[in-house]
Amino acid sequence: MSKGIEEKHVHLIEGWAFTRKNYFIFAIGVLLIALGYWVMASGETTSTQSLTVAPIMLFLGYIIVIPAALIYRDKK
Repeated sequence: MSKGIEEKHVHLIEGWAFTRKNYFIFAIGVLLIALGYWVMASGETTSTQSLTVAPIMLFLGYIIVIPAALIYRDKK
């Protein structure tokens, strides 16, 4: 490497600043997960509500929204 080019290393914790949007997205994810469990508990065992709707809501909360809240960064 040449001496004129300096490398910038940003550690994970130093570059991981949560903003208001991150907390808002995270709260939506937690609300979606809680609502998914409530929908699952309120339906009958073999209903479409318990077997289809609630798992989709839980999937969206755990796999899509919560990681999106962790990854999202504002453009500078």
